[in-house]
Amino acid sequence: MEALIKEIYSHVMEGQSEAVKQKVQAALDAGIPAPTILNEGMIAAMAEVGRLFEEGEYFVPEMLIAARAMQGGLALLKPHLVDSDVKIAGKVVIGTVKGDLHDIGKNLVAMMLEGAGFEVVDLGADVAPDKFVNAAREHQAQIVAMSALLTTTMPGMKATIEALNTAGMRDQVKIMVGGAPVTQDYATLIGADGYSSDASRAVAAAKALLA
Repeated sequence: MEALIKEIYSHVMEGQSEAVKQKVQAALDAGIPAPTILNEGMIAAMAEVGRLFEEGEYFVPEMLIAARAMQGGLALLKPHLVDSDVKIAGKVVIGTVKGDLHDIGKNLVAMMLEGAGFEVVDLGADVAPDKFVNAAREHQAQIVAMSALLTTTMPGMKATIEALNTAGMRDQVKIMVGGAPVTQDYATLIGADGYSSDASRAVAAAKALLA
Protein backbone atom coordinates (compact mmCIF):
# COMPACT_ATOMS: atom_id res chain seq x y z
CA MET A 1 0.00 0.00 0.00
CA GLU A 2 2.69 2.46 1.03
CA ALA A 3 4.72 1.61 -2.07
CA LEU A 4 1.82 2.50 -4.38
CA ILE A 5 1.26 5.84 -2.62
CA LYS A 6 4.98 6.63 -2.94
CA GLU A 7 4.88 5.80 -6.64
CA ILE A 8 1.85 8.06 -7.19
CA TYR A 9 3.68 10.84 -5.30
CA SER A 10 6.83 10.55 -7.42
CA HIS A 11 4.94 10.20 -10.73
CA VAL A 12 3.00 13.41 -9.95
CA MET A 13 6.27 15.18 -9.07
CA GLU A 14 7.75 14.03 -12.40
CA GLY A 15 4.62 14.93 -14.38
CA GLN A 16 4.03 11.42 -15.70
CA SER A 17 0.31 11.48 -16.47
CA GLU A 18 -0.15 7.93 -17.72
CA ALA A 19 1.85 6.45 -14.85
CA VAL A 20 -0.22 8.46 -12.33
CA LYS A 21 -3.47 7.11 -13.80
CA GLN A 22 -2.19 3.53 -13.80
CA LYS A 23 -1.00 3.69 -10.20
CA VAL A 24 -4.16 5.46 -8.96
CA GLN A 25 -6.22 2.68 -10.56
CA ALA A 26 -3.93 0.06 -9.01
CA ALA A 27 -4.29 1.73 -5.60
CA LEU A 28 -8.09 1.78 -5.91
CA ASP A 29 -8.06 -1.88 -6.98
CA ALA A 30 -5.91 -2.69 -3.95
CA GLY A 31 -8.59 -1.19 -1.71
CA ILE A 32 -6.64 1.89 -0.64
CA PRO A 33 -9.19 4.56 0.39
CA ALA A 34 -9.62 7.39 -2.13
CA PRO A 35 -8.94 10.11 0.50
CA THR A 36 -5.60 8.44 1.34
CA ILE A 37 -4.59 8.35 -2.34
CA LEU A 38 -5.61 12.00 -2.73
CA ASN A 39 -4.01 13.38 0.43
CA GLU A 40 -0.83 11.32 0.75
CA GLY A 41 -0.17 10.69 -2.92
CA MET A 42 -1.37 13.70 -4.85
CA ILE A 43 -1.92 16.68 -2.54
CA ALA A 44 1.38 15.99 -0.78
CA ALA A 45 3.18 15.86 -4.15
CA MET A 46 1.63 19.14 -5.33
CA ALA A 47 2.58 20.79 -2.03
CA GLU A 48 6.18 19.71 -2.65
CA VAL A 49 5.98 20.99 -6.27
CA GLY A 50 4.81 24.34 -4.86
CA ARG A 51 7.69 24.40 -2.39
CA LEU A 52 10.26 23.67 -5.12
CA PHE A 53 8.73 26.43 -7.25
CA GLU A 54 9.06 28.89 -4.34
CA GLU A 55 12.72 27.93 -4.00
CA GLY A 56 13.42 28.38 -7.70
CA GLU A 57 14.10 24.69 -8.37
CA TYR A 58 10.90 24.20 -10.37
CA PHE A 59 9.58 26.60 -13.00
CA VAL A 60 6.16 27.10 -14.61
CA PRO A 61 6.56 24.25 -17.17
CA GLU A 62 7.40 21.74 -14.40
CA MET A 63 4.46 22.95 -12.34
CA LEU A 64 2.13 22.65 -15.32
CA ILE A 65 3.08 19.07 -16.18
CA ALA A 66 2.91 18.01 -12.53
CA ALA A 67 -0.52 19.63 -12.19
CA ARG A 68 -1.73 17.94 -15.39
CA ALA A 69 -0.51 14.57 -14.16
CA MET A 70 -2.32 15.17 -10.85
CA GLN A 71 -5.51 16.08 -12.72
CA GLY A 72 -5.46 12.79 -14.64
CA GLY A 73 -5.36 10.88 -11.37
CA LEU A 74 -7.97 13.15 -9.83
CA ALA A 75 -10.43 12.36 -12.64
CA LEU A 76 -10.23 8.68 -11.69
CA LEU A 77 -10.54 9.44 -7.99
CA LYS A 78 -13.47 11.86 -8.11
CA PRO A 79 -16.32 9.30 -8.20
CA HIS A 80 -14.75 7.49 -5.23
CA LEU A 81 -14.26 10.73 -3.31
CA VAL A 82 -17.96 11.53 -3.66
CA ASP A 83 -18.77 8.09 -2.27
CA SER A 84 -16.47 8.52 0.70
CA ASP A 85 -17.90 11.95 1.60
CA VAL A 86 -14.56 13.74 1.59
CA LYS A 87 -14.59 17.25 3.01
CA ILE A 88 -13.40 19.63 0.30
CA ALA A 89 -11.11 22.51 1.21
CA GLY A 90 -13.54 25.00 -0.32
CA LYS A 91 -15.30 25.92 -3.55
CA VAL A 92 -13.70 28.38 -5.96
CA VAL A 93 -15.07 30.03 -9.11
CA ILE A 94 -12.14 31.14 -11.25
CA GLY A 95 -11.72 32.97 -14.55
CA THR A 96 -9.76 35.53 -16.54
CA VAL A 97 -11.64 38.85 -16.67
CA LYS A 98 -13.55 40.25 -19.63
CA GLY A 99 -11.45 41.28 -22.62
CA ASP A 100 -8.49 39.14 -21.53
CA LEU A 101 -7.83 35.89 -23.39
CA HIS A 102 -4.76 34.79 -21.41
CA ASP A 103 -5.37 31.61 -19.47
CA ILE A 104 -2.12 29.74 -18.78
CA GLY A 105 -1.60 31.37 -15.38
CA LYS A 106 -5.27 30.99 -14.49
CA ASN A 107 -5.22 27.32 -15.56
CA LEU A 108 -2.19 26.70 -13.38
CA VAL A 109 -3.85 28.33 -10.36
CA ALA A 110 -6.99 26.23 -10.98
CA MET A 111 -4.92 23.04 -11.15
CA MET A 112 -2.93 23.90 -8.03
CA LEU A 113 -6.16 24.62 -6.13
CA GLU A 114 -7.61 21.30 -7.27
CA GLY A 115 -4.39 19.64 -6.22
CA ALA A 116 -4.85 21.14 -2.76
CA GLY A 117 -8.35 19.70 -2.39
CA PHE A 118 -10.49 22.65 -3.54
CA GLU A 119 -13.46 22.17 -5.81
CA VAL A 120 -12.83 24.47 -8.76
CA VAL A 121 -15.34 25.83 -11.29
CA ASP A 122 -13.27 27.20 -14.17
CA LEU A 123 -15.14 29.77 -16.28
CA GLY A 124 -12.29 30.14 -18.78
CA ALA A 125 -11.08 33.44 -20.24
CA ASP A 126 -12.89 36.68 -21.22
CA VAL A 127 -15.42 36.30 -18.38
CA ALA A 128 -17.93 39.11 -17.90
CA PRO A 129 -18.79 40.32 -14.36
CA ASP A 130 -22.33 38.92 -14.48
CA LYS A 131 -20.98 35.49 -15.42
CA PHE A 132 -18.79 35.50 -12.30
CA VAL A 133 -21.82 36.56 -10.22
CA ASN A 134 -24.12 33.89 -11.68
CA ALA A 135 -21.53 31.12 -11.27
CA ALA A 136 -20.76 32.13 -7.68
CA ARG A 137 -24.47 32.03 -6.87
CA GLU A 138 -25.17 28.77 -8.71
CA HIS A 139 -22.22 26.88 -7.22
CA GLN A 140 -22.40 28.57 -3.79
CA ALA A 141 -18.73 29.44 -4.10
CA GLN A 142 -16.73 30.67 -1.12
CA ILE A 143 -14.05 32.29 -3.29
CA VAL A 144 -14.18 34.16 -6.60
CA ALA A 145 -10.70 34.19 -8.14
CA MET A 146 -9.90 36.54 -11.01
CA SER A 147 -6.88 36.83 -13.26
CA ALA A 148 -5.79 39.64 -15.60
CA LEU A 149 -2.66 39.64 -17.73
CA LEU A 150 -3.12 43.09 -19.26
CA THR A 151 -3.26 46.47 -17.52
CA THR A 152 -6.14 47.36 -19.86
CA THR A 153 -8.29 44.48 -18.56
CA MET A 154 -7.54 44.94 -14.85
CA PRO A 155 -10.61 47.23 -14.37
CA GLY A 156 -12.70 44.12 -15.06
CA MET A 157 -11.77 42.97 -11.56
CA LYS A 158 -13.21 46.11 -9.99
CA ALA A 159 -16.32 45.81 -12.19
CA THR A 160 -16.84 42.22 -11.01
CA ILE A 161 -16.53 43.21 -7.34
CA GLU A 162 -19.08 45.97 -7.95
CA ALA A 163 -21.40 43.46 -9.67
CA LEU A 164 -21.14 41.14 -6.64
CA ASN A 165 -21.98 44.14 -4.44
CA THR A 166 -25.00 45.01 -6.56
CA ALA A 167 -26.18 41.40 -6.44
CA GLY A 168 -25.97 41.50 -2.63
CA MET A 169 -23.37 38.71 -2.63
CA ARG A 170 -20.19 40.53 -1.70
CA ASP A 171 -20.28 39.44 1.96
CA GLN A 172 -20.84 35.80 0.98
CA VAL A 173 -17.65 35.37 -1.07
CA LYS A 174 -13.98 36.16 -0.71
CA ILE A 175 -12.34 37.80 -3.72
CA MET A 176 -8.87 36.73 -4.80
CA VAL A 177 -6.96 38.44 -7.65
CA GLY A 178 -3.71 37.85 -9.49
CA GLY A 179 -1.86 38.12 -12.81
CA ALA A 180 1.34 39.72 -14.06
CA PRO A 181 0.35 43.43 -13.80
CA VAL A 182 -1.71 43.01 -10.61
CA THR A 183 -0.17 44.09 -7.30
CA GLN A 184 -1.12 43.90 -3.64
CA ASP A 185 -1.74 47.67 -3.74
CA TYR A 186 -4.18 47.28 -6.63
CA ALA A 187 -5.94 44.40 -4.87
CA THR A 188 -6.38 46.57 -1.78
CA LEU A 189 -7.52 49.55 -3.86
CA ILE A 190 -10.37 47.62 -5.54
CA GLY A 191 -11.44 45.92 -2.30
CA ALA A 192 -10.24 42.37 -2.98
CA ASP A 193 -9.72 40.09 0.04
CA GLY A 194 -6.63 38.31 -1.22
CA TYR A 195 -3.81 38.61 -3.74
CA SER A 196 -1.29 36.14 -5.05
CA SER A 197 1.77 36.79 -7.16
CA ASP A 198 1.95 33.21 -8.45
CA ALA A 199 0.16 29.86 -8.57
CA SER A 200 1.88 28.21 -5.62
CA ARG A 201 1.13 31.15 -3.33
CA ALA A 202 -2.49 31.18 -4.54
CA VAL A 203 -3.17 27.96 -2.62
CA ALA A 204 -1.87 29.45 0.63
CA ALA A 205 -3.85 32.65 -0.02
CA ALA A 206 -7.07 30.70 -0.65
CA LYS A 207 -6.59 28.63 2.51
CA ALA A 208 -5.89 31.78 4.53
CA LEU A 209 -9.11 33.41 3.24
CA LEU A 210 -11.21 30.47 4.45
CA ALA A 211 -9.35 29.89 7.73
